Amino acid sequence: MLPDPLRGPAFSSYAPEEVGWLLQDLSEVTLEAPIEEREEAIQNGGAHYAESLPVEYQPSEQYQELFHSALESSAARIAQAVGAVTETVLAELPHSRMRSSGGTPIPRPVLVSLARAGTPVGILMRRWARFRHGLDLPHYAVSIVRGRGIDANALRWLAAHHDPADVVFVDGWTGKGAITRELAEAIRAFELSEGVTGFDPEIAVLADPGSCVRTYGTREDFLIPSACLNSTVSGLVSRTVLRADLVGPHDFHGAKFYRDLAGADVSNLFLDAVSARFPQVADAADTTAKELLSADRTPTWAGWAAVERISEEYGIHDVNLVKPGVGETTRVLLRRVPWRILARRGAGAELDHIRLLAAQRGVPVEEVDDLPYSCVGLIHPRYTRAATGADGRAVTR
Repeated sequence: MLPDPLRGPAFSSYAPEEVGWLLQDLSEVTLEAPIEEREEAIQNGGAHYAESLPVEYQPSEQYQELFHSALESSAARIAQAVGAVTETVLAELPHSRMRSSGGTPIPRPVLVSLARAGTPVGILMRRWARFRHGLDLPHYAVSIVRGRGIDANALRWLAAHHDPADVVFVDGWTGKGAITRELAEAIRAFELSEGVTGFDPEIAVLADPGSCVRTYGTREDFLIPSACLNSTVSGLVSRTVLRADLVGPHDFHGAKFYRDLAGADVSNLFLDAVSARFPQVADAADTTAKELLSADRTPTWAGWAAVERISEEYGIHDVNLVKPGVGETTRVLLRRVPWRILARRGAGAELDHIRLLAAQRGVPVEEVDDLPYSCVGLIHPRYTRAATGADGRAVTR
């Protein structure tokens, strides 16, 4: 018997109806380790990144100002992308996946976001469906771990409570497409082992700069402010954890609720700022969705090809250490040991927060041409603790 989903305010700062977390609460367990220690263990094969957590980055006043400035300038753009991807999802649900109301079929997708980057987007899509269509869509957050797949117990819970065919997986953005591939493989393995069919491994995302999915709001690589921070823009929930001594065969993957960071929480501020723009972008979102529905949206995987090229050009020889796009580059600077940042030549204010974080960590920013993303973060390719100086700054070759 799997437990009911965790909900705010007991777990996360989101309202209880906004999302149910198919996770177990590990808030009382010490899981944080210094970034450098984690990186060395991960690259040496002694640990998986999901077995510990980085210490939560606490933004400086200057960085907080950048976040609020980015949110103000991009809220309408994000709202339009939310509307476009939600309308695309609703339009493409086959009638067999609709529930009848008074003889009229209406779409009833079950939104399942990939924790945690996908969760704010799932909430915004849920809010759009209510705003535009009066729909009250279920929304859950589940864990997926690169190299280990999606939480099978979460899928079992979903299959027991909903029609798998109604499930729409949601994420924030694509980088090179590793999670897209991970989810497809995990769903195939789950169906073979469980005999449960119907889950569609397609992911709906706000932004698809890597051209990895069919369902998206935009393919432009622009700053989504929810990528700027960690838990304080994600309901105060940590990245998910999968470790054998904490997560048994009948448990959900784990995560922590950082209640002590409530004073710095901007999770609902972010959601409300974007939702407030829904009325002004409604017509534009409808137009974008119609254009998308009639367009050829077949993934080209151009991002993956670019990552492979960069990996070889810079002598890294490991695509997992190349993190493309604004969101992934931000994560590198906040949670890993960065080596250098590649920025598209002429990229403007949208990369201000990247430049600030890079300066704080002593990481060079190199302007390059022929980059399909706004920026790319390169993780230090041969990391040991000696790769950072006494001040914790990354060392370049």
